[in-house]
Amino acid sequence: MDMTGEQFIARPQAEVWAGLNDPAVLKACIPGCETVERVSDTEYRMVMTAAIGPVKAKFNGKLLLADVNPPTSYTLSFEGSGGAAGFGKGAAQVALAPEGAGTKLRYKANAQIGGKLAQVGSRLVDGVARKMADEFFQRFNARLAGPAPVAPEAEAVTAARGPWLTATWALVVAFIVVFILIWLLS
Repeated sequence: MDMTGEQFIARPQAEVWAGLNDPAVLKACIPGCETVERVSDTEYRMVMTAAIGPVKAKFNGKLLLADVNPPTSYTLSFEGSGGAAGFGKGAAQVALAPEGAGTKLRYKANAQIGGKLAQVGSRLVDGVARKMADEFFQRFNARLAGPAPVAPEAEAVTAARGPWLTATWALVVAFIVVFILIWLLS
């Protein structure tokens, strides 16, 4: 499976880079993620639960960073296992560049899967991977953006009605998109 894409993130490049390297941010943004642990500056371990068609399993894996050029780019290699459900491994290149008041994230990834996951069919796996990537970017962008600013007129309404709640919508990053996709495919 090959996947390329780009996302615009309405935050400065340094903030996007920091978010992509923060285990707490990753855990909150990756669908089904149970744990993300930084083993070193260039290695992470994670556990997540994912379902692709009739195959649902808990996946354990590791991610290694290479060619790290903060806050511009890096190369990822990953491998994960879901026991009887199958395995996944692959690599991705991620690049960040300033664009206006935000950051453009570009990624290119390839992955191989085996076991029951490979039997499910590549169309189903590709669809689930893209859906998970979209969900990751929504969560990541919302997490980096923080609460939406409140207009002065809205503050008066808010004071009269009680606490103001914001919706979690957004788009964003590639390193994690690839990270999520590969773990889902693992």
